[in-house]
Amino acid sequence: MIDKEKIRLAAISIIEAIGENPSRESLRDTPQRIAEMYAELFSGIDIDPKNELMIGFEEGHHEMIVLRDIPFYSMCEHHLLPFYGVAHVGYIPSEDGRVVGVSKLARVVEICARRPQLQERMTRQIADAIFEALHPDGVAVVVRAEHLCMTMRGIKKPGANVVTSAVRGTFRSKIATRSEFLSLISGS
Repeated sequence: MIDKEKIRLAAISIIEAIGENPSRESLRDTPQRIAEMYAELFSGIDIDPKNELMIGFEEGHHEMIVLRDIPFYSMCEHHLLPFYGVAHVGYIPSEDGRVVGVSKLARVVEICARRPQLQERMTRQIADAIFEALHPDGVAVVVRAEHLCMTMRGIKKPGANVVTSAVRGTFRSKIATRSEFLSLISGS
């Protein structure tokens, strides 16, 4: 459970530490706003994304399903600065042809993004949640994101994107399957 009061007090300390007055009119409510924001940004910490995938439909579908360009925002755990971008998720249902509503795939991305994260871990968590919950023939996830810790500070390279992938099942074992997914997410 997120302790908003601890966050509020910490924000007051940070404001004081940078030489500002937390009682100044424009800053007076900032600690509370930060506490509310952090509660929202980290709301995925205690949620199991697999739970989103429990309700499905026996459709007898055996071809690839892809949801691409899923926007997300997350927080880099190294600097607590945002990284944001899009995730592409694909899966091939198992023999029974069970599918889930595509909004559930977007919800899995959202839950995994709403944690202090590394992009590499987030990509794996999305793939693993889908693979473990649906038992599909395969899962593929590609995440492309810009990290503000590389834009605002440090190396200062705005526009640079990190691309990560995670593949499971037939997406790992069959080059043609992986190639089809990559073609579909690129729009070709």
